[in-house]
Amino acid sequence: MTAALPPLPALAVGTVRHIRRTPLHNTFTHRHYQWLVDLDALPDLGPLRPLARFDARDHLDGGQAGGIGGDLRRLLARHDRPVRPGDRLLMLTHARVLGHVFNSLTVYWVLGQDARSRTAVLEVHNTYGSRQAYLLDLDDRGRARTAKALYVSPFNGVEGEYAVRLQLSADELGVVVGLDVDSERVLTASTRARLVPATRRQVVRTALWHLPMPLREAVLIRLHGIGLWRRGLAIQPRPEARAGCPVQVSSVLERA
Repeated sequence: MTAALPPLPALAVGTVRHIRRTPLHNTFTHRHYQWLVDLDALPDLGPLRPLARFDARDHLDGGQAGGIGGDLRRLLARHDRPVRPGDRLLMLTHARVLGHVFNSLTVYWVLGQDARSRTAVLEVHNTYGSRQAYLLDLDDRGRARTAKALYVSPFNGVEGEYAVRLQLSADELGVVVGLDVDSERVLTASTRARLVPATRRQVVRTALWHLPMPLREAVLIRLHGIGLWRRGLAIQPRPEARAGCPVQVSSVLERA
């Protein structure tokens, strides 16, 4: 669900936190920022473009249906959730910075004319070059569950379910994704951020404070993975990757 939205584009500045509960405990929190943009009005920063560029090849079907927005509309239509007149399509993601991008998670909201979200898409990338889209029908608290379908961490297979909760308001947003295997919570990843207008001054300040954010994220993922491996966490076999961006569809559940 959602309330009034901030002026877009906006920067979502905050933290990302991971809690691994089993078979060993590990927690970390890092400063973090992403972009919240309207897919029908993607920003062009002109001379600041090296600090933020949105490229269709980085998402969904690579722009085959006419850009990121076109790919998202086609995905929704194929699964009987067509975009209606007056709907807004928002994307929370990393932009390309200095030509580099890595998005472990991109979130797409479909907002109706009442500014409420009924549908969302989570696009998950792994460090092996594969991506998976999860089409979620949200309940009135922004929650959904869906079966896991992509090998992401080398320490987890593809078993289990994701419990998702999305929150979006005029001032802040929250994304929480928990992985449950055999009814046991294995790990939780969450993002908490305040939303600030993406003025040129704010873009420069944020980029300098966080350094190249996508590169930092890719490096930190690998460093944390090495740390878990050294602590004895077993690596799970990686299945053969599927081409393109497969879609996993969920439905509203009473509890997520």
